[in-house]
Order: sequence, then C-alpha cells, then structure tokens
Amino acid sequence: MANTYGALKRVRQTERRTQFNRFAKTRLRHQIRAMRHTLAAKAPSAADVKTVMAATFSLVDKAARKGYIKPGTAARYKSRLHGRVKVILGEVQK
Repeated sequence: MANTYGALKRVRQTERRTQFNRFAKTRLRHQIRAMRHTLAAKAPSAADVKTVMAATFSLVDKAARKGYIKPGTAARYKSRLHGRVKVILGEVQK
C-alpha cells in the first residue's frame, strides 16, 4: 500500500491510464480483426476494402503515436495488411 499522498495519487492515475490503455488496445485489435474479416469475405468490394483499410491504418498509426504499440509493430501490421489488400484487389500476384 502507498504510504504518501503523492503515492496514492500515482496509484489512482495508473489505474485510470491502465483502463484507458486497455480500451484503446482492445479497440485496435477489434479493428484489425474487422479488416481481416473483410478481406476473408467471398467477394469484398474495392470500396469496402479501402474504407476499412483507411480506418484500420488510422487506428494503427494513432496507437503507435500514443505509445500503445511500438512503431515497428505498427509498420508490420500495416505492411502485412496492405499486402493482403493488394492481392485481393488484384494489384499483385500471390
């Protein structure tokens, strides 16, 4: 248990930040999952794929900027997802 008022305040702040960070990472994972489901659909339209891709990349960039994930992790997510998008849209061969 914290012994000083400052330490008690830090405990409260940490709990608040932990809760928000958990929410943000969960939101990111759900968005990446939605993107994967869109790509796995039978015949996704190009407009659908591009809309979901923009939303996903925006969240990934924001998560990296805020420190929820590391910049290299963000780059890896974006690279792999974009590679799959290109294959789906027929821009690149498998």
